Amino acid sequence: MIETKEKLKFKDRRKIYVRYTDLLQKSKSFLTKEDTEIIRRALDETIEHYQNERLPSGEPFIIHLLEVARIVVEEIGMATKSVLASLLYDLVRRDKLTLKYIDEEYGEKVREIVEGLLKIFDIKTSETKFQPENFRKLLLTLSNDIRVILIRLAILLDEMRRMNYMPKEYQLKTSVQTFSLYAPLAHRLGLYSIKSELEDLSMKYTESETYRSIVKKLQNTTARRNRFIKKFADPIKEELEKKGFNYEIKGRTKSVYSIWRKMKEQGVPFEQVYDIFAIRIILDTSPHTEKSDCWRVYSIVSDFYRPNPERLRDWISNPKSNGYESLHTTVIGPEGKWVEVQIRSTRMDDIAEKGYAAHWKYKGIEGDQAFDNWMGKIRDILETSDATASEIIDNVRLNLLSQEIFVFTPKGELIRLPEGASVLDFAFEIHSEIGAQCVGGIVNNKNVPIRHKLNNGDSVEVITSKNQKPKNDWLAMVVTSKAKSKIRQYLKETQRKEADTGRELLKRRLKNWKIPFNQDNLNKLLKYYNIKEATDFFANLGNGKIDVTELKDLLTEKESEKKEKVNGTEIQEKDDRESPKVSSQTEDFIIIGDELKGIDYKLAKCCTPIYGDDILGFVTKTEGIKIHRAGCVNAQRLLSQYDYRVVPVQWKKTKKKTSFQTRIKVSGIDEIGMVNRISDVISNYMKVKIRSISIDSDDGLFDGHINLYVSDTKTLQSLINKLKQEKGILKVTRTDKKE
Repeated sequence: MIETKEKLKFKDRRKIYVRYTDLLQKSKSFLTKEDTEIIRRALDETIEHYQNERLPSGEPFIIHLLEVARIVVEEIGMATKSVLASLLYDLVRRDKLTLKYIDEEYGEKVREIVEGLLKIFDIKTSETKFQPENFRKLLLTLSNDIRVILIRLAILLDEMRRMNYMPKEYQLKTSVQTFSLYAPLAHRLGLYSIKSELEDLSMKYTESETYRSIVKKLQNTTARRNRFIKKFADPIKEELEKKGFNYEIKGRTKSVYSIWRKMKEQGVPFEQVYDIFAIRIILDTSPHTEKSDCWRVYSIVSDFYRPNPERLRDWISNPKSNGYESLHTTVIGPEGKWVEVQIRSTRMDDIAEKGYAAHWKYKGIEGDQAFDNWMGKIRDILETSDATASEIIDNVRLNLLSQEIFVFTPKGELIRLPEGASVLDFAFEIHSEIGAQCVGGIVNNKNVPIRHKLNNGDSVEVITSKNQKPKNDWLAMVVTSKAKSKIRQYLKETQRKEADTGRELLKRRLKNWKIPFNQDNLNKLLKYYNIKEATDFFANLGNGKIDVTELKDLLTEKESEKKEKVNGTEIQEKDDRESPKVSSQTEDFIIIGDELKGIDYKLAKCCTPIYGDDILGFVTKTEGIKIHRAGCVNAQRLLSQYDYRVVPVQWKKTKKKTSFQTRIKVSGIDEIGMVNRISDVISNYMKVKIRSISIDSDDGLFDGHINLYVSDTKTLQSLINKLKQEKGILKVTRTDKKE
């Protein structure tokens, strides 16, 4: 039995003991007698310092540390040093133990992992540090020791599983950061199960109503799905046994978030998402024959069910950059339903479930090299880029989120690029100078422009010219972080040279005109041209966008005659100090935290929140507090980078009536009188005021966008339900902004 202090209650000691023995059981494949002793010593130290600490749920805090260690072993696949770091990092974080002590008692490697975790957690100790800077620090740590990030994911996963006990504001902040950063990172590290769970748990708090609705529908259809899977798999099982395969067949339901994404992308309800589940066939076979065995099983499946050739995905021949290998096909199963079938070996499944942590067992296998190549690119971005922190987070996030295509050089070399990559991306992938001089390409023997999007299997040749130079609009043509980073470098260097030229030109002219070259005169010019940075102004002079001969009159003009030109129209210049206050139509309906009383706020136009929505407040620099819906894309982007600006807000119950503007999209069959019927339902039946309505019809169908004033979410939902009942209307949805 674990030694504990008397202050720990019996039931707490029992819980800790059960978790501890479970951890040892899960770790038995790698534990030695010495490992068991040192893990027990680490736990005893934890108990000594944390016997009175509690989780928000009321459980002993030590349970959290033991659960993180279990996730590290069972769900990720790491070993003793990672278990020790999971148990000890918080003691050092709270200054109960020192890094020197960890080094002396548990070894240098454990100390390095703990130190890496502390660097990541540093981001929460200072509100002056922007999230992108912390993200850069996180990735630099990742490139040094991958175990640090894997343990951080385990810590976050357990926190998200316990999030029910946390305040709503914390739930939203953590969920958005998890969704925008850590879930994509888990995906790139090959931790698909953890990635899916993090997405689902994030959605649980940012889109709570939709989440609960999908979960309920999944529960209600479980028995029917299980019957279908059995009916689908039975003939395949019989044939696999005849052929002598050792196999396992699993039915895997899509994650809640994946189903929701499908519903949004395809514009269909839950019942019409055809691939809610997939069949996974796992073969116990040798690495030397696994590829051919997977294709043999594919042949068996396609003998029973007709495959869709456009949905075949061969990640066996060309593994994903995180090492993922599998053969995917979509076939028509019983009852005419489409079913995704995934075919892989036990080795492939191990890597698919445990990601990078499983690679050490299969060193030398082709899939391992792909991940190493990706890590090399990440290091290159972090070590060579002179981009700002915000640019870095955007660049690396592209690498985290992107799907992949494979194209070929004229010599047959395989190049891996993100989906949506252009000829220009390809050129920069080959070499930076080739990218900078790219004027077009030859794709499958046809001349194409640099913006041409590449497809899987394309053969690509780059056409260059020494006279070509990167331009600003190139940034919109590329998707790879390498191309964006190099283009920005070229543009900054060009701007620097132009700014030097412009500065010298202005100095000479002012000297000739006997006008002093000082900050006051420079500020007048910047204000007139509405340019914030002097460097940008000098660059515009250097490249000729601003005519230097115009400046004399501007600088000698009397202040009383000075006017500012905006889009060709003269307007009297305003004093910058007299900025209009932000007014709010919802003053009596929103409660903001006590520390921010009296600050102006207004509803964000991007998502138009209405009474009853889950909301959050974001402190802007110039417009007070913006109120966003919790699931708003813009709010999630802001949260991921500036989470310290979020303030708690909530709707206030009041008898006062008001209206909130919102927008719905209505689609259906284009019939005579349809607009009148829609208007009648909204205005007469539901008594809702219409602000504007626009209808576009094409080939017998119509799409309508309607701006409305409603009192709350219940009224809006009732209106949507009523419109859906009208004959000829196929779909009604709420939209965030103008499309």
